[in-house]
Amino acid sequence: MIDRPLLSVRGLTKRYGDRLGCLDVGFDLWPGEVLGIVGESGSGKTTVLRCLAGGIEATAGWAEFVERDGTVVDVLRLPEAARRRLARTDWAMVQQNPRDGLRMNVTAGANIGEPLMAVGARHYGHIRAAALQWLTQVEIPCDRIDDLPTAFSGGMQQRLQIARCLVTRPRLVFMDEPTGGLDVSVQARLLDLLRGLANELRLSALVVTHDLAVARLLAHRLLVMRGGEIVEAGLTDRVLDDPQHPYTQLLVSSVLQP
Repeated sequence: MIDRPLLSVRGLTKRYGDRLGCLDVGFDLWPGEVLGIVGESGSGKTTVLRCLAGGIEATAGWAEFVERDGTVVDVLRLPEAARRRLARTDWAMVQQNPRDGLRMNVTAGANIGEPLMAVGARHYGHIRAAALQWLTQVEIPCDRIDDLPTAFSGGMQQRLQIARCLVTRPRLVFMDEPTGGLDVSVQARLLDLLRGLANELRLSALVVTHDLAVARLLAHRLLVMRGGEIVEAGLTDRVLDDPQHPYTQLLVSSVLQP
C-alpha cells in the first residue's frame, strides 16, 4: 500500500488540429479505487483513456504513476520500451470488443498463459494450472481450455479477455466500455464478476462508460465529461443521486425517463 495516489493526472490535453479531444483534465486515482469517467459520445472520455494507456499521444499535461518499487514516472513521456514493460506487468487494458484484446487463433488456455510467459513463467504445468484457475474464476467451464475464442459467445469472450488481463495481477486496469454490446443479462453477470475481482484483487481501475448503471455498480468515484472537459466530479452515489451540474442533471434525468 502506498500513501499517495497510484496515478496523478494534471493538465491532460489532446488536440486533433482544430478539434479538441480533451482539455486540462486532472484527477487522482488511489490504490484499490475504481474511477469512472462518464459522458455522451464525443465527450472526451475515451480520449483521456487512450492518452493514458498509450494509444494516442497527449498534446500537453503530465500523468505520474507510482511503480512497484516506488519509482514515479510520467506515463505521457515514457519511451515505448518502458511503456511496453508496464503493459506486461503493472497495467492491463480491457477492450470494449473482446476480439481486440484476445488472440483469436490460439486456445483459451494459451490466451491466459501468454501474459504469464511474457513476465517469465516457463513451467508448462504451472501455466496450465493458472489458466484453469482463472477460467474457473471468470465462470468459463474448464473443459473449454483448449477451445478457440471463436467458439465462445460474446460474453464468454469478454470474460476470457478479463482473465487474460488479470492473470499477471496488474495494479492498474483500463476498461473501455467493458459491457458494451452485450445483452442485459450478460452485462449483469459480467458487472458482478468485475466488481468481485476488483474488490478481491484490490485493483485500481479507470472505467470509461456511457452507461450510468455500469458506473454506479463499478465506480467509487465519477468524473463527468462534456466537450472534452470535466464538468463534475465526486463520489458516485453523490454525483448520480444529487447532481450539481446541469449536464449531469440532464444525463441522470434522461436515464430515469421511461
